[in-house]
Amino acid sequence: MKSKPIHILLFFIIIMMLGCKKNNSSTSKSLAIPEGLVFNDGDKWVVNEATHIGMKRIDSILKNNTSLNGKVLGDAISKETSFIIKSCDMTGKAHDQLHVILVPILEETTDIKDVNDATIFKDKAAYIKRLVNTYFEYFKA
Repeated sequence: MKSKPIHILLFFIIIMMLGCKKNNSSTSKSLAIPEGLVFNDGDKWVVNEATHIGMKRIDSILKNNTSLNGKVLGDAISKETSFIIKSCDMTGKAHDQLHVILVPILEETTDIKDVNDATIFKDKAAYIKRLVNTYFEYFKA
């Protein structure tokens, strides 16, 4: 069955999503820190180069987005998250921490594709941007 790896990946993503909570506190407008995300003994986690490239592309997509079309933005981000997932060769605690930030990005990206309301779109896009900002605060190549 060709779709079995996709089903396994989706199952894993759903399990990871259940363990993550959004942090929309007013303590930081530029970051969104999912529950469980921590520094590596006070330092940033090291990720593989492909992950960092994919996250830089997502950041660029968000910075340059002029559309209010959730499907267009979601598809562009999904392309990069797929690249990150396919290129992942990480293991250990850094890999686990990457999933803490990546899963909410995947969840929000899926949600934004169905948004037709401009206000909701802007809120979701801003939240994804805060998650991406958080990635750069906690991870390095």
